[in-house]
Amino acid sequence: ELKPSFKRVLTDVSPKVDTPGQFFLYFHTKKKRVPQLLAPKTRWPINSKMEKRIVEKLPLQDMSIASLAQQIRQGRLSSVELTECCLSRIESLDSKLGAFRVVCHERAMAEARAAEIALRAGQDLGPLHGIPYAAKDLFDVRGLPTTAGCSLLEDNIAGSDAWAIQRLNQAGMILLGKTNTVQFAYSGLGINHDHGTPHNPWRTEPFIPGGSSSGSAVAVAAGLTPIALGTDTGGSVRIPSSLCGTSGLKTTVGRISRAGVYPLSWTLDSVGPLTRTAEDASLVYACLQGVDLNDDTTWGLPPQDVLKTLRDGVRGLRLAFAESVFWEDAHPEVERAVRECGAVFKDLGAYISSIDFAEAEEARQLQPSAVIIAAEAYTVNKKWVEEHYDELDPVIAVRLVKGKTISATEYLENLLACKRLQARVNRTVQDVDALLVPTTILPSSPVAEVDGNAKVYSECNLTYLRNTSIGNIVN
Repeated sequence: ELKPSFKRVLTDVSPKVDTPGQFFLYFHTKKKRVPQLLAPKTRWPINSKMEKRIVEKLPLQDMSIASLAQQIRQGRLSSVELTECCLSRIESLDSKLGAFRVVCHERAMAEARAAEIALRAGQDLGPLHGIPYAAKDLFDVRGLPTTAGCSLLEDNIAGSDAWAIQRLNQAGMILLGKTNTVQFAYSGLGINHDHGTPHNPWRTEPFIPGGSSSGSAVAVAAGLTPIALGTDTGGSVRIPSSLCGTSGLKTTVGRISRAGVYPLSWTLDSVGPLTRTAEDASLVYACLQGVDLNDDTTWGLPPQDVLKTLRDGVRGLRLAFAESVFWEDAHPEVERAVRECGAVFKDLGAYISSIDFAEAEEARQLQPSAVIIAAEAYTVNKKWVEEHYDELDPVIAVRLVKGKTISATEYLENLLACKRLQARVNRTVQDVDALLVPTTILPSSPVAEVDGNAKVYSECNLTYLRNTSIGNIVN
C-alpha cells in the first residue's frame, strides 16, 4: 500500500548518453513517514527491506560517496575495484563526453592500492578514504600542467598541489585526473573552442553542459567519478550542476582556500564540489574548509559542523521563495519544478513563505558590466591578452580585453556597492534560513543555438549567469 504524498521523484540517478531524462520513483509505505530530506541516491537510515534492496542494486557508478564508503568498510567493495570501475568508464565513454583533460591511470591505481592497504590495516582516514575524485583544470596538481582551458598554458607544470588537492589527498582520496573547463573559467555556457566542449550526458546531440566547471559536471553526471572539484565566480559550479543534474555547492568566499587555483577574480572566486547528493557535498566540504595562511580570506573564520544536523532534514527550517527578478522570463517547466519543491519541503516539515527580495534587482544591475570580474580577469591574464590575443578562444578574448579600459574609480565604486548591498541582504534574510529560487531560468540548450555568433553567445551567457551571479555579488 502506497501513500501518494510520500512519493518522491528523483531526477539525478544515472545519466547516460543514450538514455537521457530517466528517473526513479521512491515510495514509502503509508505506515512510515518520510524521515528526512534526502538527495538522490544518498545513503540513508534503512527503514524498509525495499529501500535496502534499491541501494544494494544500484551500480557502482550511480552510488553516492556515503554508500560507497559503507560498502568499502563492510568488505563488499575495495578501493581498487571502485577505481578500476571509474577508469573503465572513462576509457569507454570519455571519447564521446570529453569531460577529462588528463587521466592519471597509473597514479590512480597506485593511490587505490595504498588506500586499500591502509584500510585493511585499520588506518581509516574518514568517509572519503578510498574514494576517487577529479579536479577541474584550474587546480594545481604537482607534476601536471594547469592549463585553465588554454593551450598556451600546456607547459604550466605545477610545482606543488593546491590546498584543496592537499586536503583530499590527506583524506585518502584517489585522483583520477583533471577535467576540462571553459578557457580561464570565463563563461557560464561550458563552451571551449580551444580544448573542446564537454558533451552534456543527458542528450545524444550536443547540448551545453554549463560552465565553467563543465567537465566536472559531465564527469559526475555520467558516472565517471563520484565527485569532482569545481570553482564558482559567477555560477560556475551551480550552472553546470543544474544543466547536468548533479548537486553543486557554491561556498562562501573564505570557507575554502583558493591557494593553488588559477584565478579569475580574487574577490569573487570560490571552490566547491560537484557530487551526486547533498550529503556527498557536505562530506567533501567538511574536509576542504579551514584556515590557510596562503589565502587571507580564510583567516579568522571558525569551522562549520555541517554533518551534525545533516540527517535532521529540513523540519523546522524557514525557507522562502524570493519573489523578485529570479523568476522573470523563467521557462514554465523550470518555474513549476522549483515551486513544486516548496510543497515537498513543506511535507517534510519546513516552514514555507515568500519574501520580497528587491536587492536581487540591484545585484542584477551590477552583473551585465561585471566590472569587478572584468578588471581582475584582465589583470590576471594580461600577458595572454596583450601578447597572444588572436590565439585565445575568440568568445573569451573579447570579454577579457574589456577589463583593460575599466578605471580604478569605476572598479572601487563597484566593490563598495557590493559591500553595501551585502549588508542590506543580510538584514532582509535575517529571519530566513534559505531562499528558494531557480538556479538557471532555462534548461540546457543546443550548442548550435547558443554558439551561432558572438552576439548570440554573449546574450545566452548573460541569461544563464543572471540568477547565479546574484549569489556571488551578495556572497
